[in-house]
Amino acid sequence: MIIKEYRVTLPLTVEEYQVAQLYCVAEVSKNETGGGEGIEVIKNEPFKDFPLLVDKEKPANKSSKATSGQTSSECGKYSSGQYTYKIYHLASKVPAFIRLLAPKGSLEVHEEAWNAYPYCRTVLTNPGYMKENFVICIESLHVPDAGDQYNVHELPPEKLKNREVVQIDIANDPLSSADYKAETDPTKFKSKKTGRGPLVGANWKNDVNPVMTCYKLVTAEFKWFGLQSKVENVIQKSERRLFTIFHRQVFCSMDDWFGMTMADIRAIEDRTKEELERLRREGEVRGMRADNE
Repeated sequence: MIIKEYRVTLPLTVEEYQVAQLYCVAEVSKNETGGGEGIEVIKNEPFKDFPLLVDKEKPANKSSKATSGQTSSECGKYSSGQYTYKIYHLASKVPAFIRLLAPKGSLEVHEEAWNAYPYCRTVLTNPGYMKENFVICIESLHVPDAGDQYNVHELPPEKLKNREVVQIDIANDPLSSADYKAETDPTKFKSKKTGRGPLVGANWKNDVNPVMTCYKLVTAEFKWFGLQSKVENVIQKSERRLFTIFHRQVFCSMDDWFGMTMADIRAIEDRTKEELERLRREGEVRGMRADNE
């Protein structure tokens, strides 16, 4: 099992990021769907009375019911928000060596996400083939700081010693030529609505106001003898790539989402679900491929 904590700092408020993230998820979903592949939205609904994290200041309610991987002791924090269940039809979007090993029709990833903002938990599995042998858990906390908290996820000592911190700089981290787009280059973008940007120099994080950081704790587990280490490293590399590309888009699309409300976002999500159904049945395969081909 590999545990990495990716820290993505942005010149936004925590409240702005909630809207920006959901807006960009909808846009990216459409860009990644077509030709029989892409994203199928099964559920998108509110949840409540489902605490996601232990509240260390309150005793656990041992009588609480455990569901969806939650233990009875996990009680107290972030207990309501929006639940989504999606299926990713991925055939061409996974590394070639995995496609060779996996049987036809098995390359589907199921995603459950509990968005109790500012905390979110996302769990990815492959129930049709790998079952309990493949799990990616992404726990995100969104905090108004520059990414310098030592243990924001309150990890116990045994996990903390195995955690690797990775700082992601959306302006300066290198991208492959295939991933680079001038319209999502933070060193070139200046918002007409807010005046923010461009993000220039190695120390731009210290100069921007507002500022916030996404602390994204990624736990990857792939139990397959002889391949575990290789695949877990591929997963972590892919997550870093996705976080970098996505958050460049979040910043550079500011003038599209700035000023929207959560009601606007829910309306966009409803329209997007219908559009994804149409896109998945038509056209050609679209979006980002595995980066090792």
